[in-house]
Amino acid sequence: MRLKDKTILITAAGQGMGRAAAIACAAEGAQVYATDVNREALETLEAVEGIQTRYFDVTDAAATLALAEELPDLDCLFNCAGIVHHGTILDVSDADWDLSVSVNITSMLRISRAFIPGMLRRAEITGTASILNMSSMASSIKGFPFRTAYGATKAAVLGLTKAVAADFVSTGLRCNALCPGTVDTPSLQGRIASAPDPVQAEKDFIARQPMGRLATVDDMTPTIIHLLSDDSRFVTGQAILVDGGVTI
Repeated sequence: MRLKDKTILITAAGQGMGRAAAIACAAEGAQVYATDVNREALETLEAVEGIQTRYFDVTDAAATLALAEELPDLDCLFNCAGIVHHGTILDVSDADWDLSVSVNITSMLRISRAFIPGMLRRAEITGTASILNMSSMASSIKGFPFRTAYGATKAAVLGLTKAVAADFVSTGLRCNALCPGTVDTPSLQGRIASAPDPVQAEKDFIARQPMGRLATVDDMTPTIIHLLSDDSRFVTGQAILVDGGVTI
């Protein structure tokens, strides 16, 4: 069990990659604190051994501090929460931009800042601790149409990741970013359903994957486990692509 005796916090754990990660981490022996703003989604995790659930809005600064006070020191943190805004720069309102920045990058800064002191304490004892930030291949790695706010904020995640990794590289605290390709999640299905032609939209998403299919959450969890576990103890400050060959 690669995460035995580790305490892990995962945001946006109610569905999609966050939910899959919570279940996979618990199966690897971790004590997982799964958080989300969707109470009903969290309820589906309550019966899973090794998982405790907490309602948590990542944009709430006071709630972030309160959660850090409540939970024990963490060995691992997976900042998974994020939203996708669809549109060119001409379609991005100030409100759209502010929300994208708040959810996709400011929340990661606040959560990491709140939990890093405890993670450093754990690293002093165990020799290692790990933060994993959700970024995307749509970032500074590659530009995609209609992803102005999303691409800009996910690029900022890479900058934050590298900065945290550099600041704490000598302490045992590592920080990396996961950069998925197009993953078949409820979020993606919602974007497909809202398209003018959902059938064509799904075909277009699949077409940009050289492997000829969408990724599944199970394509992501092995890398998530690796980056949170001690198996990756010499890996920090990296943007890890799991994109089915889109960026080769």
